Amino acid sequence: MAANMSDGKRRPETIAAQALDAVDKVTGAIVPPLYTATTYARDDDYQLVGKHLYSRYGNETIDHAERIIAALEGGHAAMVYASGLAGLAGLLETLQPGGKVVAPNIFYWGSRDLLNHMARTGRITVEYVDMTDEAAVKAAAMGAELLWMETPVNPTWDVVDIRRMADIAHEAGAVLAVDSTAASPVVTRPFEHGADIVFHSVTKYLNGHSDVLGGALVTKEDNARWQAAKHVRAITGGILAPFESWLLIRGMRTLHVRVRQASHNALAIARHLEHHPKVERVLYPGLQSHPGHEIARRQMGDGFGGMLSVCVKGGMAETGRFVRALKLFLPATSLGGVESLAEHRKVIEGPESPIPDNLVRISVGIEAEADLIADLEQALEKA
Repeated sequence: MAANMSDGKRRPETIAAQALDAVDKVTGAIVPPLYTATTYARDDDYQLVGKHLYSRYGNETIDHAERIIAALEGGHAAMVYASGLAGLAGLLETLQPGGKVVAPNIFYWGSRDLLNHMARTGRITVEYVDMTDEAAVKAAAMGAELLWMETPVNPTWDVVDIRRMADIAHEAGAVLAVDSTAASPVVTRPFEHGADIVFHSVTKYLNGHSDVLGGALVTKEDNARWQAAKHVRAITGGILAPFESWLLIRGMRTLHVRVRQASHNALAIARHLEHHPKVERVLYPGLQSHPGHEIARRQMGDGFGGMLSVCVKGGMAETGRFVRALKLFLPATSLGGVESLAEHRKVIEGPESPIPDNLVRISVGIEAEADLIADLEQALEKA
């Protein structure tokens, strides 16, 4: 068996590809085993045989997935959840009653829906702010317990300076949590820029095959809030199931090659469409014309990700014709899989959404770059 290097000497690509240490010590199998047990036996002294009691608290497969995620982010520990929003809800439950959350004006609509629900019930208070406006964030952060941010922002792909948000949060006595789903640890590692908590919808890039629903929280350090979050997950049962955890482990083993190919394709598409006569604008942080490009260059270290948005010239009708004419870009929700997806976001989010009528969110997959560009071209002709 190959010598086992310490995690500190391994690069993230190796950690992911070898699932930390995938080789089963008993059989030599190079694929991690799947443990499906929900309960665990005790010995003659009525002590647990191993470290696990009941799978609502965790099991070996779940633990394995969590160790990989923590290692990829450079964090102290991770917890996986049955969905991304279950992870966010678990974090929010660690706040004091009525605790203040500062969140972006525009971000993932599901997260906004959850924050609004908890605000309506009085569990928390929320203030929304443009996080590219540091003065506005600083004012809003007064009295806040949690500053929640995305970068890049879904679906406009604005880039928020994590270091500045960390400074503002910490000056106000707040915690900075970064939703890094769209970047993945391949592109951005928020702890290196001052974040306290990193969030992922593992449904997206970490799993990467559109067959797992899940979420994850990662903490920079063990503290009272992290212990509170562990307790909340244990008593509410929001943990990711073993089989989904095993699929997640499998998905993470190809994380770097998938994200790099998607980033390559996305940049090629963005450059191709930037001056297209049927396109009003392209929103992608890898373009030099993007207002957050310089920040992106500082904190997006391995490509600029596989997500972009295209604003089609015209309105709802022209944009609708464009998305309906696509053949390779599938009309489906979600992102981060190996297949390319496109969504007319205004139709999905509804008339009250602040998203422009002509915005199409594109999750670029790992297909041939030329095929994807050809599909976009033929669809734009019909817009």
